[in-house]
Amino acid sequence: MMTHDLTAKAELIYHLLLERYGERPLVPRREPMHELISTMLSHRTTHADEETAYQRMWARFPSWEAIRDAPSADLAHEFRSARFPEPKADNIKASVALIIAERGTANIDFLAHLPIDEAIDWLLKLPGVGIKTATLVLLFCFAQPVLPVDTHVHRISQRTGLIGSKVSAEKAHHLLLELLPSDPYVLFNFHKALLKHGQQLCRYGTPICAPCPLKAHCDWYQTNIATD
Repeated sequence: MMTHDLTAKAELIYHLLLERYGERPLVPRREPMHELISTMLSHRTTHADEETAYQRMWARFPSWEAIRDAPSADLAHEFRSARFPEPKADNIKASVALIIAERGTANIDFLAHLPIDEAIDWLLKLPGVGIKTATLVLLFCFAQPVLPVDTHVHRISQRTGLIGSKVSAEKAHHLLLELLPSDPYVLFNFHKALLKHGQQLCRYGTPICAPCPLKAHCDWYQTNIATD
């Protein structure tokens, strides 16, 4: 499919999902350090368990310096509601230490004033931070025109044919940006709409296709369901 056709398809998918799930304002829900650490905790973990882990951490270690200096085993214990608590504890301790060492305080607000590529590169040098976490912090906290590609965005983009079936999530960040307007509001709502759709209908394994507003435009549906 030509790029201009994929651009039109991405716009159509965006609007169809907004009709179903609604639009959301792009307003920061958490301050940047909270967003960064919570996103690191969220890997393969439910939102509720991520929040529990963050609150337990903060209750026991009530400053970023205390978190930096906490024994890894004690920090991992507070992360027990999250998946993989031990490596997350190590990465969060190391990331907080690096931020404080470089910036003099646990504050990443300066990222709002960096060029996007520089801000992404700075975040990627933090232990345990990948492109999804970096772009999520920049979009959610600083309204930068980037697109976090989580498992839902990746899966739905592949099933609908916006990206190829073998395209990695990291590569998808760049390919999907080429199909969407460089507008933080649009990118935020595209991310949120595909997240909701992946949680409710386009699930891993067996998607619920009957009520799906995308099925007429979905490569996976046309190949696996419509031709049955």
